[in-house]
Amino acid sequence: MEATFIIAREDLQVDPVTIVAEGLLIGRLPICELLLNHPSVSRLHAGITYADGNYYLRNLRPSNPIMVNGAKLEEYEALADGDVVGIGPFALNIDFAQGWLVVKVSLQIAASPADAMARREASGLWDLPTTAQLEIPSEATLAETQGGAHQRKLPARKSKPAEASSTALDVFWDKRITAATKTVKPSPLFPLSGRSSGKAQSVWAPTTDLKRRWPVSLILWGMVPIALLSIAGALFYASAFAPAPISDAHNRASLNLSPPIANHVNAGSCTSCHALRTSMETKCASCHTTESFIPTVIQPHLNAGIGCVDCHAEHRGASFNAIDGALLSCFECHNDQNRKTYNGKSVSTPHGGTFGYPVVNGHWKWTGLDTEEMALRKTTLKLERLPSDNEDQWRSKQFHAVHLYRVRAVAGLPGNKDGELSCSSCHATRDPIDLTTPRTTCARCHNGQPDARAGRQVIASDKPNCTSCHVQHIKDKRHWNPGLLSRAD
Repeated sequence: MEATFIIAREDLQVDPVTIVAEGLLIGRLPICELLLNHPSVSRLHAGITYADGNYYLRNLRPSNPIMVNGAKLEEYEALADGDVVGIGPFALNIDFAQGWLVVKVSLQIAASPADAMARREASGLWDLPTTAQLEIPSEATLAETQGGAHQRKLPARKSKPAEASSTALDVFWDKRITAATKTVKPSPLFPLSGRSSGKAQSVWAPTTDLKRRWPVSLILWGMVPIALLSIAGALFYASAFAPAPISDAHNRASLNLSPPIANHVNAGSCTSCHALRTSMETKCASCHTTESFIPTVIQPHLNAGIGCVDCHAEHRGASFNAIDGALLSCFECHNDQNRKTYNGKSVSTPHGGTFGYPVVNGHWKWTGLDTEEMALRKTTLKLERLPSDNEDQWRSKQFHAVHLYRVRAVAGLPGNKDGELSCSSCHATRDPIDLTTPRTTCARCHNGQPDARAGRQVIASDKPNCTSCHVQHIKDKRHWNPGLLSRAD
C-alpha cells in the first residue's frame, strides 16, 4: 500500500519533497529516498512502511543502531507524532499532517536525546549546532533528564505489527534491499557499471579518493627537470661560464705593476669577483682603487651602461692581458656593423676608420678637457683662459698644452734640445702656420706601435690607438704612456 511521505531537509536548507511510495528507504546509497551522506550511516540503514494504520520504522542494519527517543530500536517500531529518530549525526523529527508522515531532518550534537527533546520543548526546533553521533543513554540518564526542569513525557509506544503484517514487511524489505544492492547506476560507491554476477564480480574496489596519485606524480615530474639541469650543468658549465682559465694578472700572488692598480692580490680567488649579493662592477671597484688609480668611467660610457667587465673580460686564458683586451674592445662596439643602441644612441666606425683630426673647416671638433680633467691637470698644464679667448681659441690652447714640452718626440719627428715635442714637430712652417702637415703626423704617436710595458704590439701599426686620445680612466696616473712622457707629471 502506497503512503505519502514529506521530507523537510533542514540540514540542507532545501524545499520539502513529497514522496508517494510503498516505503521510504533511508541510507547512504544514492538510490535511497532519504539520502543521509555520512560515514556513520549504513548504505541501507533503515526503512519506513505503512501497515495496519501505522507507520513502522525498520532497522535494516542491526549492527548499526537506530535511536528512537533515546532508546535503541531492535527491529520494528511504530512511529508516533513527536518521535525523534537518531541515525548517525542526523535527527529525524516525526510529525503527522492529515495522515501524511512528515520527516524533518536536522543535525545533532553529542548530547542525550532527552536533553535535545527538552530544548525542543522550549524552542520548537531541534537546534543542534555541531555534528556528532548520538550516544545511547542509560535508563538512569533518561529518568534523571525526564525529572528535570524541562520534563516532557515521551510519546507512548505503539504495538508492533501483527504477525501477518510483520511477515509481509519482512518480504517487502528483503526485496527492496536486493533490488538496491543490484543497482548499476554509477556512483562514488559503485564506480563500475555492468558488473558480472557470481565469482567474476569483484567484492570491493577502491574509489579514486583513496588513491594518492598526485604526490608521486609531483615527485617524478620534479625530479625530471632537476636531473636534466644537473646533466646540462655537468656538460656545459665549463664552456658556458668558464671557457678558459683566468688571466695571470688575477692568478698571481704578487703585484707586478708599478704604481699598482690593485690594493691586494687575487691569487686565483673566485669570490673576489663573484658574489651572491654584490655585482661584479662593485667587486672590481673595491679592489682596483689605489693612490694612483681610481676606476672611474667617462660619462658617455656611464650613461650607456658600459662597465668594467664590458671592456676588461676574463676567462680568456692565462696569457690574456685585460689591459690589451680593453684596447681591442673599442673596435668591437664602435663599428658600422653594430646595430645595437646605447642609451638610445647608435655607434659607428669613428673618424671614418682613420686617426681623425680635431679641426674641421677651421673649427675645433674636439670638445676639450672637461672640468674634472682640468682639475687633475691644472698644475702640469698651467692653462688660463683669457676673457678675449673664444671657444676655438680655448680648445686650441688646451690641445697644444697637452702635447708641447712634456711629450717625448718619437723617432723620425723633430723636437727641441731636450727631445720633447715642439711646434716644428707637427708644423712644417710657422709664418704662415702650416695646417696641413699635422693631419699626417698624428699617426706617428697615436698608433699601434709596440708598448714597452707590454713587450708586444697589441694594435697594428696602421691602426689608431683609441685610448691614446680618448682616455677612459681620467684619474689613472698611468694613462700617459711612460714611453712617451719626457718627465713625470
